Amino acid sequence: MISLFGESQVVVYVAYALIGWGVFILARMLLQEEQSRAAQDNLSDASDRKTSNPLVKLTRPFFTQYVAPMIRGKPFWDNQRKKYKRKIIAAGLKDELTPDEFISFKLVLILFFPIIGGILKAGDFLDVSRLLILGSGIGGWFYPDMWVNGRMKARQKQILKAMPFIVDLLALSTEAGLDFVGAIGKVVEKANPSPLVQEFGQLLKEIRVGSSRQDALRELALRISMTEINSFVAILISADQMGASIGKILRQQSEQIRSERMVRAEKAGAMAAQQILLPLVIFILPAVMLMIFGPFILSYLSGGGGGV
Repeated sequence: MISLFGESQVVVYVAYALIGWGVFILARMLLQEEQSRAAQDNLSDASDRKTSNPLVKLTRPFFTQYVAPMIRGKPFWDNQRKKYKRKIIAAGLKDELTPDEFISFKLVLILFFPIIGGILKAGDFLDVSRLLILGSGIGGWFYPDMWVNGRMKARQKQILKAMPFIVDLLALSTEAGLDFVGAIGKVVEKANPSPLVQEFGQLLKEIRVGSSRQDALRELALRISMTEINSFVAILISADQMGASIGKILRQQSEQIRSERMVRAEKAGAMAAQQILLPLVIFILPAVMLMIFGPFILSYLSGGGGGV
């Protein structure tokens, strides 16, 4: 009886162990299936997002599915994540890339450029040294930064170009009796599409969901990251705090922006005159000299100048 009782206990323990192992296997399978489904959803969502960069479109499946999950949430990348988040927003790329995806894109290009260079060299399509092909990985790390910086500068130029008209429209709207929020809504509704209009649209959304006007303006300045916008926002916040007339402030800002724009145009014209001087001396002046003195030189060489 004792041996039978002991054997029955062993059987029960083994049954418990098998049940526990089965539950563990089942839970693990469900977790893996959930992770796989989440990865597929993220990948399909990433593939649906449009991008202006062909390299991002080409490498997105790799860095989104394999590299980004290893970076996401890691404290080591926090500083890089904050820096790139500001740049991505200022460049207008927040709908194309997240900071984690941007870092993953940089890491993928470290291998992508040497691999493509090696394939081209192996097929005799590229005649460069192997050291240069390996060194192209460094360019792969820095290329996304140059791309984002270029997009950011181009966007800032568009904002500067649209700023006088937008501020004039804000001033007219406030002088016509609208409050500041209503004037922004009128600008978003009537103005031609531009990055500044998009930012004012985001500002309007933040105010409507409960953010204070001052906080929304500060967020606007952080997103655009321009000295002109920072000073414009600071003046508006000061006027709001002191209760000054927004319409007069906007009118003054419009005149100041136009004068600064004229000064920048004059500086650009002066720089263009200096920049064109070198090509003029190197290419155009020798051609003019050749046209003037060429016939005399040919006449002298042919003996035509000996009878004078």
